[in-house]
Amino acid sequence: MRPGAFLFRPMEYAPLELPDDPQLTRNMTHFARALRVAGLPAGPGRVADAVRAVAAVGFSERAEFYYTLRACFTARPEHRAIFDQVFRLYWRDPRYLEHMMSMLTPAVRGVAEERQTKAGEKRAAEALLHGVARDVPDLPEDQGEETEIEVDATLTMSREEKLKTLDFEQMSVAEMAEAKRLIAQMTLAVPPLVSRRTTAAAHGARPDWRRTMRGAMARGGDVVEFARKDRRERWPSLVAICDISGSMSSYSRAVLHFLHAVTNQKGAGWAEVHAFTFGTRLTNITRHMGGRDVDAALAAAGAEAQDWEGGTRIGACLETFNRDWSRRVLGRGAVVLLITDGLDRDEPKRLEAAMERLALSSRRVIWVNPLLRWDGFAPKAAGIRAMLPHVSSFRAGHNIAALAGLAEAVSRPDDVGEKARLLRMIAEA
Repeated sequence: MRPGAFLFRPMEYAPLELPDDPQLTRNMTHFARALRVAGLPAGPGRVADAVRAVAAVGFSERAEFYYTLRACFTARPEHRAIFDQVFRLYWRDPRYLEHMMSMLTPAVRGVAEERQTKAGEKRAAEALLHGVARDVPDLPEDQGEETEIEVDATLTMSREEKLKTLDFEQMSVAEMAEAKRLIAQMTLAVPPLVSRRTTAAAHGARPDWRRTMRGAMARGGDVVEFARKDRRERWPSLVAICDISGSMSSYSRAVLHFLHAVTNQKGAGWAEVHAFTFGTRLTNITRHMGGRDVDAALAAAGAEAQDWEGGTRIGACLETFNRDWSRRVLGRGAVVLLITDGLDRDEPKRLEAAMERLALSSRRVIWVNPLLRWDGFAPKAAGIRAMLPHVSSFRAGHNIAALAGLAEAVSRPDDVGEKARLLRMIAEA
């Protein structure tokens, strides 16, 4: 064998030894099946690895069992939220079936009344109940297929209306898929900007004396008609800067679906649409959002941005944007959509300076913050207090209805959202 060459041998696995009572193995297999339905890559190979790992580590403490299974079944940071909910419902809660049924059927009374649904819990319950038949009352023997059931839906909201007001973080897999379909149909139209420059117009509001005199000189000095002109209209650019840190993962994915729909919509009026993501670093994903297929576009954007589900450095990332990109994309009276919760790790003064420069470089800065979904939200975090004075409008972004409300913020220059109310709270504190 020549120097520098390596000899690769196929990995050899020892035969899987099942315990005398294979109940634990059966439970782990069903647990892996639920993870797979919920979207995690939990195939037979991972099940075999998990059984071997549990046999090696032991089953003495719940913490060791949890971390062993998590190491075997999670491949990316965003998988942990779903894994935690499936694990808690399946292994740690003796009344998990009541939990799951209450998540999926609002009429069931029980444990769900004691607390609010956590992130990913409906998705986990849906995965654990996949393939399980629900109890359906039997029809009387004298009634067949012609039985009619009358439902009075006068005072009930439609399914679509309920979905528009449901928090993205509380949606199940099916509800999120339906929400993405509705988001793909949304628009974000913008009115044109009136320029100081003028252009020739047959029915313009202003007389064009220069063209009038040139026409008269061509006819020997006779003024045959008065030329007219009007102000030009130009379209602004849209620049979206989206937070993809761990606290924003459920919302940033929905917002990116919305940005993809805006980017690919013809006739909305935007001259250009630019998209950036940030967590611990800034990433330009504009070229990926132009793809027609939304799944392929977001997959390419996710591969480009390597800091998904990580920390948050808003100040440093905005400094990078101001230094490297502001002169390129903030022309033409650009409107900036800043999607973040404002929970920053950097110094507040650094963040305030970056926000001030961003506000001065753009026509408007619209801050979309999912934390506004809470009725008792108050600007207590230092990052929020540093950013708030430099934005034009402060709006929520936790559901479909909130995203639809962005159209109002964009079309109305005087719209401030919740900014005035929160600034009063800061002044009174």
